[in-house]
Amino acid sequence: MRQYGYTEKYLTMDGLPWFPVMGEMHYSRYREDLWEESLRKMKAGGVTVLSTYVIWIHHEEEEDSFDFTGCRNLGRFIRICKKVGLSMFLRLGPWIHGEVRNGGFPDWLQQKEREGVILRSNDERYLRYVRRFWEKVYEQAEGYFHKDGGPIMGVQIENEYGHVGGLKGEAGETHMRTLTSLAKELGFIVPYYTATGWGGACIGDLLPVMGGYCEAPWDQRTTELEANANYVFSSERNDALIACDHHVGDQVTFDQTRFPFLTAELGGGLQVTKHRRPVAHGKDIGAMSLTKLGSGVALLGYYMYHGGSNPKGKLSTLQESRETGYLNDLPEVNYDFNAPVRQYGAISDSYREIKLLAYFLKDFGDDMAALETDILTRGVKPEDTKTLRLSSRHDDEHGYVFYNNYQRRRVMDAHQRTMLIGKCRQPVNFPPVDIGEGAFGFFPYRMRLGNAVLRSALATPLCCLHTKKEDIFVFYGEQEPEYQWEGEEQARVLSLSREQALNAWKVTLDQDYLILSENYVWEEDGVLKITGAEETEIRCFPEAEEGIPGFVKYRQEAEFTVYRRKAEYISPKIEVNLTAEDRENRVYDIQIVYGEREDRRKGRDTILYLEYAGESLEIYADGEKLNDHFYTGQKVPLSLGYFDFPKQLRVIVHSLFAEDDIFLEKCPVFIEDRACSLISVKAAEEFR
Repeated sequence: MRQYGYTEKYLTMDGLPWFPVMGEMHYSRYREDLWEESLRKMKAGGVTVLSTYVIWIHHEEEEDSFDFTGCRNLGRFIRICKKVGLSMFLRLGPWIHGEVRNGGFPDWLQQKEREGVILRSNDERYLRYVRRFWEKVYEQAEGYFHKDGGPIMGVQIENEYGHVGGLKGEAGETHMRTLTSLAKELGFIVPYYTATGWGGACIGDLLPVMGGYCEAPWDQRTTELEANANYVFSSERNDALIACDHHVGDQVTFDQTRFPFLTAELGGGLQVTKHRRPVAHGKDIGAMSLTKLGSGVALLGYYMYHGGSNPKGKLSTLQESRETGYLNDLPEVNYDFNAPVRQYGAISDSYREIKLLAYFLKDFGDDMAALETDILTRGVKPEDTKTLRLSSRHDDEHGYVFYNNYQRRRVMDAHQRTMLIGKCRQPVNFPPVDIGEGAFGFFPYRMRLGNAVLRSALATPLCCLHTKKEDIFVFYGEQEPEYQWEGEEQARVLSLSREQALNAWKVTLDQDYLILSENYVWEEDGVLKITGAEETEIRCFPEAEEGIPGFVKYRQEAEFTVYRRKAEYISPKIEVNLTAEDRENRVYDIQIVYGEREDRRKGRDTILYLEYAGESLEIYADGEKLNDHFYTGQKVPLSLGYFDFPKQLRVIVHSLFAEDDIFLEKCPVFIEDRACSLISVKAAEEFR
């Protein structure tokens, strides 16, 4: 059995440095029969640890009436995590925030506060309710803890305690210790117990985890925000933007030198609010992740990694809202988050960016974790668009030099013929390199690759392929790699462009393969599976000796063998009719005529892309709301397969007026001070 621990610098597995990548997915916000597909998708992206909130109101909306069925079936979700091979962190709460109604507390529990029960305290009446809920959660998890050979290796206690609500100081620390003792008493025995540590939160002697977001949709301002500090290399672990609508603080309550720098909430995207709607793009997430890596982080943990939809409540809707005392209004259903894996399972440009680092850390993270951090441009301000930001992680013999020339929503100066230096006992001079506006990355120096030592390269390591003949090291970059070796020994290297690397997938069958595909690729039970549209073309290295199911060999392209798949689809016919309108809304009815028998649609999906101009949009089928969306300028995807291929939809577009006080990065066209129209509806067919 694996042994887990930590030092003040890094996490350990079996006593050795360990650098995991963690991704958050909420089982109760996604369709249960698609969990396995999504978990495999996360694992294929390099995620090694799955984190999930256990959301109290999703399980006990009515007092003493527990629901662990359907999308709320935590036990089944844990078992699938084990089947797929992901370790797991349970974020137990009892209060979780998570853009949920009452921060996850059921309404009936909120009512107890009005009756004198002091919530989020050591009030014995409150703790009895927590005990009762956690006992039910334990029944779902029993037998699946790490000590039992199961996937659950960690538990987070509470969330943002003392930062967003709760007690402060020693009283807060005492409450966190009380909750931890209760969890252990009930049987939640794991190697790691964590607590969120940002903004003055109490950690109760637990392992603190931090966060960082590329923007702040919860900020109450509707103007452009200051340049984000998460794009500057720094030893500062605290992101003062997190929950700044509740409390602004840049302090931490613990000695940072005692703990490794761990993140549980690097924003994999952003969940927009009614008043503030920034859109997170792939480079926003990739550059922020790179900056954290160069700042000494020892765990890349993303919130959210997988988007979803709020489940239907029995007594109310279950989203955070001003009606329930919060400062923000959220969509009733939509929890897409612009995450790496979107609301209905599509992968995004953020997924591809994160995968670059996740693949590297899976194969080389034990080396990176143990290296000291040396910030080379300390003190750079986020608004500084002229200085190239540099950092290094190294020991006496070797290391990696990091550069970041990206600042979200700012234009940076380009830097021509930059001379980078790898710091160690005998410094390494890199050849001059051009670092363009918006570029970010890292280069290795004196990196051991098998029996060879790579002195320097103007390329970034991605992964190692273990083939039947030899180990092959994959690198990528936007310029000539200029590999320089020490001595005569050289390793076998496969060089990719950055664009190729974004579409690269490492899969293990009879040996390791690298697949280049814009679509999602994974291995399941020894079989290679590939999503895609009607015509799909992939590149495989090395050549697949037994071929690729469903594909035919097409041609050779340098080191890669090109394969093609052609599937016959009969696309549905879409008819859109405007059926009602007034100054506030426009109502459209959509008829969908599928061109194929229902049995021929199995294993495939039809995605509708709705382009609209307005304040928001709602989608209904048979009177039930399927989804909603706050306008951001993006097209709204709707998976028809997710809803078992409805034949009729009703779409309501709500008007946006020019005077509305909303922060938008992209505004629609206003006609007489108003935007309210469904511009287009297009369908795309794809394999699931």
